[in-house]
Amino acid sequence: QVQLVESGGGLVQAGGSLRLSCAASGITLRVHPMSWYRQTPGNQRELVASVGPDGTTNFADSVQGRFTISRDWRTNSVRLQMNSLKSEDTAVYYCHTIRQGRDYWGQGTRVTVSS
Repeated sequence: QVQLVESGGGLVQAGGSLRLSCAASGITLRVHPMSWYRQTPGNQRELVASVGPDGTTNFADSVQGRFTISRDWRTNSVRLQMNSLKSEDTAVYYCHTIRQGRDYWGQGTRVTVSS
């Protein structure tokens, strides 16, 4: 059974940093892609960053150069380091993976950036 558990959200001032973590079980990071999405009220979830099994990363234009994504083999988790945060980064952030053609999502963690 796949389970994704996010942590690390909170309130931060603009220009500050936060690190989100997604603890994964039931999947292997070396085999399955991992992504972070975010969603604001009334909008669809948008892809923020992803890392493939081979380590290839991809970022939304809006976060390029400010966010990084990494994998922690020891804890089987994926981290999203968010720097130079802006008010428009305020959203609920979700961890996501695909296993055997099925999408799996975490419960989400809220990030609020005050200006």
